[in-house]
Amino acid sequence: MNVPVWSLRLLPALTGALCVPLAYQILVELHFSHCAAFVAALLILFENSLITQSRLMLLESVLIFFILLAILSYLKFYNLQKCSPFTAGWWFWLLLTGVACSCAVGVKYMGLFTYMLLLAIAGVHSWHLIGDQTLSNVSVLCHLLARGLALVVIPVAMYLSFFYVHLTLLYRSGPHDQIMTSAFQASLEGGLARITQGQPLEVAYGSQITLRNVLGKPMPCWLHSHKNTYPIRYENGRGSSHQQQVTCYPFKDVNNWWIVKDPGMQQLVVSNPPRPVRHGHIVQLVHGITTRYLNTHDVAAPLSPHSQEVSCYVDYNISMPAQSLWRVEIVNRESDTDVWKTILSEVRFVHVNTSAVLKLSGASLPEWGYRQLEIIGEKLSKGYHQSMLWNVEEHRYGKSQEQKEREVELHSPTQADISKNLSFMARFTELQWKILTLKNEDTEHKYSSSPLDWITMDTNIAYWFHPISGAQIHLIGNVLTWASANVATLVYVCLFLWYLLRRRRKICDIPEDAWRLWVSAGGLCVGGWAVNYLPFFVMEKTLFLYHYLPALTFQILLIPVVLQHLTDHLCRSQLPKNAFSALMVAWFSSVYLVYRTFSPLTYGEPTLSAAELRALRWKESWDILIRKH
Repeated sequence: MNVPVWSLRLLPALTGALCVPLAYQILVELHFSHCAAFVAALLILFENSLITQSRLMLLESVLIFFILLAILSYLKFYNLQKCSPFTAGWWFWLLLTGVACSCAVGVKYMGLFTYMLLLAIAGVHSWHLIGDQTLSNVSVLCHLLARGLALVVIPVAMYLSFFYVHLTLLYRSGPHDQIMTSAFQASLEGGLARITQGQPLEVAYGSQITLRNVLGKPMPCWLHSHKNTYPIRYENGRGSSHQQQVTCYPFKDVNNWWIVKDPGMQQLVVSNPPRPVRHGHIVQLVHGITTRYLNTHDVAAPLSPHSQEVSCYVDYNISMPAQSLWRVEIVNRESDTDVWKTILSEVRFVHVNTSAVLKLSGASLPEWGYRQLEIIGEKLSKGYHQSMLWNVEEHRYGKSQEQKEREVELHSPTQADISKNLSFMARFTELQWKILTLKNEDTEHKYSSSPLDWITMDTNIAYWFHPISGAQIHLIGNVLTWASANVATLVYVCLFLWYLLRRRRKICDIPEDAWRLWVSAGGLCVGGWAVNYLPFFVMEKTLFLYHYLPALTFQILLIPVVLQHLTDHLCRSQLPKNAFSALMVAWFSSVYLVYRTFSPLTYGEPTLSAAELRALRWKESWDILIRKH
């Protein structure tokens, strides 16, 4: 009850409604007729998918609003450039372009596609400006600096400010912190910070530590061991060393604690003063509870037979000596004498005898390994994959030499007096990287789809279903508008190539002004469609139909562009123009009829019968929910 649903729905509703006048103004600024602009506005108004997104607490309508605002602002600025540069209006629209671009990217990274398109268009216009002999060198320089300030510096500064406010207000730990690094988690109030506050900064010989894998995939986990051993033989017939299992465990546990030991000494406590471990030092890692040494050898790992098994060494009095020496390599060091630091240092452990690197394979062990994640020794390779990197998360200076006293110590909370804070830029950079690289679960979502399904709308998304009445809300677009948008794109490309080839032969089918208008409008609309659609073919993430809506919006703007061009330049006599106008009236009436037909699935009312719902299933691939009585 404390969620402000009305307020959260208000913003997408307002921005979705404002997209209609923005579409109208964009066509006007492109120098098309008010009739064409009116068609664009009505097509946006009667697009069911855009209405659905703007009526719910979703981001697409906000994203599209800022995209259209950025486009309109740049067109206003560009048109003022010809008659009144450096006036108040000129500055206002230029600055608003940059602000709208930063807001679009701030809503979703998809806004970056349109931002790049606008930068490319501005770059072309700037190139033409440089070649303008009527402008002095100083004037050209001022123009370029103004564009750089408004379109690059201000958007970047604004985007940084969004996250500065975000990270300032959201300073407490939350339920999904574990996807972030230990350093990021420790910078938040509560959660890991409550555990690690005041830990010793420098890892020393005798330190008791937990080691978290930096990769955090398929889930965050810590280096772990327990008394169970590897099976003598695996299900596929391969043998193991039958030594103590070493895994990566995705929960806090006392068996995650390890002791950093000096190979030349027997003591497992920190000396006074502490002797810090530095980059390149050789250590042994002793499991805190079982006191067995971390070991790897030339035995195949259980699930990764091309890699070495990692175990805690059990002396069976056979010809298999312990190989428990590891070299500490600090990957993010500033010098070769850097000290290994709690949370801050990312280290990899290189096995001295075999040069294998301690690595998380990501595979889940069978029942005998309690479904924990496999740890392997991978032969030394170039580069530093995150699965090979570890950081100390919890840390204390060991004081107990006796095992029973040490077990009590391992169960007790850490207490020391050093705090660690990440800078804003470090937290900002990590957060952006997680946003870019974090993938959805491997399981396929029921309503996920591929980009090829979007053009012909072979998919839909069921957003809401009333369990009693059967009323429902779906993301389904206006079928006729989507088909018309595809036809308009095809017609534009064909006509553009035809005109281009003819002009190459010095044959001009349309006046020069009309050609420039055709190129600029098409470059914006077709270019906007392409940059907002084609990148999804190379994205490794779960995709949905709503990802196509920004691209669709540009396609809709193209429809009246093509229609006016056909009327002005291909229908040369009055009779074809009248026939074409009548055809357009019939077409637009059909668009409105389709909008009204699917409006029950757009607004969730009125409730439809099972027969009426089946009638709305225009495609077999659509998933319309029908109650079973």
